[in-house]
Amino acid sequence: MMHRFSRRSVSAALRAPATRYRIAAAAPISFSTPIPVSAVESDNSTRWYSAITGGKCNTTRHSSQLNLKNDLFLGSRYESTSAASDSGNPPPPPAEKYEYQAEVSRLMDLIVNSLYSNKEVFLRELISNASDALDKLRYLSVTDPQLSKDAVDLDIRIQTDKDNGIITITDSGIGMTRQELVDCLGTIAQSGTAKFLKAVKESKDAGTDNNLIGQFGVGFYSAFLVSDKVVVSTKSPKSDKQYVWEGEANASSYTIREETNPENLIPRGTRLTLYLKRDDKGFAHPERIQKLVKNYSQFVSFPIYTWQEKGITKEVEVDEDPAEAKEADQDEKIEKKKKTKKVVERYWDWELTNETQPIWLRNPKEVTTEEYNEFYKKTFNEYSDPLASSHFTTEGEVEFRSVLYVPAASPMGRDDITNPKTKNIRLYVKRVFISDDFDGELFPRYLSFVKGVVDSNDLPLNVSREILQESRIVRIMRKRLVRKTFDMILGISMSENKGDYETFWENFGKHLKLGCIEDRENHKRLAPLLRFFSSQSEDEMISLDEYVENMKAEQKDIYYLAADSVSSARNTPFLERLLEKDLEVLYLVDPIDEVAIQSLKSYKEKNFVDISKEDLDLGDKNEEKEKVTKEEFSRTCDWIKKRLGEKVANVQISNRLSSSPCVLVSGKFGWSANMERLMKAQTVGDTSTLEFMKGRRVFEINPEHPIIRELNAAFKSNPDDEDALRAIDLLYDAALVSSGYTPDNPAQLSGKIYEMMGMAISGKWSTFDSQQSASQPPQTETLEAEVVEPVEAGSQK
Repeated sequence: MMHRFSRRSVSAALRAPATRYRIAAAAPISFSTPIPVSAVESDNSTRWYSAITGGKCNTTRHSSQLNLKNDLFLGSRYESTSAASDSGNPPPPPAEKYEYQAEVSRLMDLIVNSLYSNKEVFLRELISNASDALDKLRYLSVTDPQLSKDAVDLDIRIQTDKDNGIITITDSGIGMTRQELVDCLGTIAQSGTAKFLKAVKESKDAGTDNNLIGQFGVGFYSAFLVSDKVVVSTKSPKSDKQYVWEGEANASSYTIREETNPENLIPRGTRLTLYLKRDDKGFAHPERIQKLVKNYSQFVSFPIYTWQEKGITKEVEVDEDPAEAKEADQDEKIEKKKKTKKVVERYWDWELTNETQPIWLRNPKEVTTEEYNEFYKKTFNEYSDPLASSHFTTEGEVEFRSVLYVPAASPMGRDDITNPKTKNIRLYVKRVFISDDFDGELFPRYLSFVKGVVDSNDLPLNVSREILQESRIVRIMRKRLVRKTFDMILGISMSENKGDYETFWENFGKHLKLGCIEDRENHKRLAPLLRFFSSQSEDEMISLDEYVENMKAEQKDIYYLAADSVSSARNTPFLERLLEKDLEVLYLVDPIDEVAIQSLKSYKEKNFVDISKEDLDLGDKNEEKEKVTKEEFSRTCDWIKKRLGEKVANVQISNRLSSSPCVLVSGKFGWSANMERLMKAQTVGDTSTLEFMKGRRVFEINPEHPIIRELNAAFKSNPDDEDALRAIDLLYDAALVSSGYTPDNPAQLSGKIYEMMGMAISGKWSTFDSQQSASQPPQTETLEAEVVEPVEAGSQK
């Protein structure tokens, strides 16, 4: 049956009050412009109309025609009137009062203060419930088309009144009957979605997609986080009547009544009206609502519209100045032009808020690199493209979809390597944002630079969907995410463009080294990604694979040396014999390098060996020669040990020196010189630990060096010679510095050097000067010549 509406009836219907604002004590919203009649008469138009301006706007891909019923359903006008009871409608039946089936005063306190850690999640929970209602309707209408006979779009619309602190959330979903209101909203923790899913699984049609969001039954009560009173007006297609549920915070009862006012009727669905608390009225700002929707519900599968203020720039005519008009009239040749100015005309209209589609739900083969990069920039507010991305779906024990990215640069101004809680991984459950604040549950700390989204349908959450519970499923997810991340980084390292991995290593190399320390399970994946300078590659870093390929046939170990810089490592005496044998040595110049290598212990069955520690085996031992040398210098070593006392643990013959007289090496199980230097530099270091972890120092001497041979002769001729003993002290101090240790008393060392310099140069130049003076002949006295004037011959004076 067709119904015709006159212009007056349409305007009157749209100006009619909404019941929820009649209840409020605050002033209502008033929108004065009615919808044009053309909005009703055009059946095939793809445009819809604002209830404020009467203007028309093109829809996006989610939009379709909204008929009169839908306009009424949206509740575009909220003008309150005291004459509503005079409209001739019969008086509404009295509301029935119900008691909650739980001790609500305590349970509400639990929900508000304990269950949810952040107030703003109330909107996420209510939108999720609305999405469930739409999903349920779409599922049931497949077998029962009568449920969706009303031509109403499947969408969610949110309207706010910031002046009075009111938020209205409307969905066109399945709605509820009176009994369902009592069952679902009268019993806390009773979930209609959970019951529906259970029924679906038990049915024969369980193979159909039934991906509903809310299954806990407390999501609705999150509205009381910010509201003093909540009014629910709902209409189920299974019932001819519309019912209104009304409850207040901290109340032990609620009311349900039938909606009899035709001006407040909706064709189908649910309309929630939240009357915000005084301190929470800031949530009623349109911009705040839009921001929350984009953060938490950006990827909900149904369109979400928010009521936003917009502006159109127009040119309007400006009255001319009388004097200028008179001059223009005098000159007829000048063409008259009307003066205009630009003004912005403000109006209110619906705006689609969740425009970005979840890229992870698409087939990776159908997504281009540009689309991945655009999603990355928009989701994580980045300005540059990522170095790499990984899009994958995991099935089996755990099912989830994910898109991961490696950024092109590290964050400015902060170092995530010291922060266990990162905000780079955004967790979604059924496309609803849950959290980005984790403490290592989904990603280890050393991979905190990786950004991405993870969406799971069966992730174990608590009832508030905010706190991730430790479980076997979470551990499996973590392993697979980490594995995919390593594959992505390995892809960068194998890229033809070497500059990409150089950029990556410069920004995030320390993170991987930290992973060697913290994650023993992934050593095999981490080690190939490490890069170091070496004695044969001081300008370009090499990988461990490249080092192993360049190893000598007889070489059994991977040699390394820790220092504060490449130049320091290059000039250390530890390298002398290894360089002669053309053995490559890794330079560990980053403070974390030494600990990372020690955590790895080995790579491809090759042990890491620190060349600055005792018992270095270069694979060229000559037992007969060592035996002869040891017999010759054994007593000399004991003499030197007696002089140095507790400063060294032992004095022995060195097999690593060629040009230096001596070196000071560390014990096998203590700190190296580099590590000792770093630990001393710690501002909060424990001095007792420092003394305990100090490695035993071994003084190694080079028996082929002239200084050591002279000391050997001094020991045999006069072991108590003061000059020889002072030479031993100076040798130890010099070895202390050249080996990377810090002298305990630098001033005393300087005094010894000055003393030895005085002995070495004493009289050298002064003796030469005196000898040169003695060899020169004595100088004679200089006589002044007498000048005689010439005289002519025969003259007389």
